[in-house]
Amino acid sequence: MPISLGVSNKGSPDIKSFQGSVVELVDAPHSKCGTFGFVGSSPTAPTALMGTYQRLPLSIVRGKGCWVWDEKGKKYLDAVAGIATCSLGHSDNAMRRALTLQLNQIQHVSNLYRISEQEELAHWLSDKSCADKVFFCNSGAEANEAAIKLARKHGHNKRGIDHPVILTSKASFHGRTLATLSATGQPKYHKGFEPLVNGFEFFSYNNLQSLEVLIENLERNGPSIAAVLIEPLQGEGGVNPGDPKFFKKLREICSKNNFLLIFDEVQTGMGRTGKLWGYEHLGIMPDAFTLAKGLGGGHAIGALLVQKHADLFAKGEHASTFGGNPFACKAALTVAEEIERRDIINNVHNRGVQLQNGLKELVKKFPKSLKGVRGLGLIQGLVLQDETTLTAQTIVQRALNERLLVVAAGSKVIRMVPPLIIKENEIRQLLKKLENTFQIHD
Repeated sequence: MPISLGVSNKGSPDIKSFQGSVVELVDAPHSKCGTFGFVGSSPTAPTALMGTYQRLPLSIVRGKGCWVWDEKGKKYLDAVAGIATCSLGHSDNAMRRALTLQLNQIQHVSNLYRISEQEELAHWLSDKSCADKVFFCNSGAEANEAAIKLARKHGHNKRGIDHPVILTSKASFHGRTLATLSATGQPKYHKGFEPLVNGFEFFSYNNLQSLEVLIENLERNGPSIAAVLIEPLQGEGGVNPGDPKFFKKLREICSKNNFLLIFDEVQTGMGRTGKLWGYEHLGIMPDAFTLAKGLGGGHAIGALLVQKHADLFAKGEHASTFGGNPFACKAALTVAEEIERRDIINNVHNRGVQLQNGLKELVKKFPKSLKGVRGLGLIQGLVLQDETTLTAQTIVQRALNERLLVVAAGSKVIRMVPPLIIKENEIRQLLKKLENTFQIHD
C-alpha cells in the first residue's frame, strides 16, 4: 500500500496524514537497527538511497543531551536515542573532547598491529563483567555472527557434533545478516530471504516446558545442541524481561549438558537496565555475551565477550577490518569512564523507576487504550490494549505532534529508551507529552 503524506500550508509534511498499512508501519522499527524504518520507499527520501526504510517525516539536524532539533528549528525530546544507542545523549562534551583528541592522533589501523585503545577497553570490559576475553567488531549483528561461529565451533570441538544446532527463543531479534536473521524467532523477518541458514531451533521465551521438550527431541539420538542464544530482555519482541527462575534453570541445563549459554546484550548492555549488564538481574552468568548499541554511545562498535572456557577462536578464524579501531574504542572508553564518573547506573535506576511509575499512572488514566507497563531501567514498554484500534506506530506518529520521539516494539508496545543521562524533569516532560498524545487522540 503506498504511503500518503499530507502537506501543511507551509509546505512541510503533515504527520497527522502520514498513513500506511499495518505491515508497512507497525513492523517498521526494530531493536537492532538505528532507524525508524522497514522495507519500503520513503516519499521524502533522495532517489539515490535504496528504499529499505520507511522513514518518518522528520529530518534531525542537531542534538544536545536528550533533545534534538529539526531543520526548521523545532525541538523534540528524544526517548529513542538512536534506539538505545546514544548512552550519553547527543553532542556530549566529554565525548566531543575525547574524539577530537583521538582524531588528532590516529583514527584507524589494522588489527595486524596492537591497538592500545582496544586493549584498554577490553581490560575495562573484562574487569567489569564475568568475561575474560573480548573480540571487537562493528555492530550487534556482527557480534552475534561471531557468537554463532563460536557456538558452532564449541559444538564441533567440545560435543563432537557434525551439524550443531543453536537454540533461540520465539519473538527474539538478533540481527539482519543471513545467519542472525535465521536466529531471529520472528517469521515476518524471514519472508523473501529463504533459504535461511540451517541450524536454529526455537522455544518460547521464559517457558521451561517449551525448552525442555525441544532439548529432549533434539538430543534423543545423541548430542545435537551447541548453544542457547537468548536476550536477557527481549527488546523488539515487545520489551519482555527475562524471568529469573527460568534463566536459573536454563543455566543449570546448559552447564549439565555442556551447551554454551550466550546472551545477546546488544540492547541491554552498558547500563540500559539499571545494572551494567542485563544478566545481573537474573542471578546467573552466561558463558559469552554480545554488545553494541550503547557501547559506543552512537559510534559503530560491537563486541563478543567470553569466559576463559569459551575462548575458542584460534588465530585467523575470525577477523574484522574496522573492528576495535582506535576511534571506536575511544568512544566506548569515554562511555565507560563517564558511566563511572557520573554514577550513571544509579541515574538509570532512579529515572527508570520514575518513568515506570509514571507510565503506570497513564495506564490508570487511559484504561481503554492502555493495558500495562513492562521493562527494566531505561528500557520501558507501554502496552496497548488488544481490543483498541490504536497501534504502537500510530502513537509514534502522533507523539511527534507533541515533539516527542518514541519507538514501537511490535504492533502493541511503545518503547522508551532515552539517553542514560536523562534528568528527573525531562522524565516528567516525557510523561506529560505522552499524556497529551493520548488525551488528544484517545
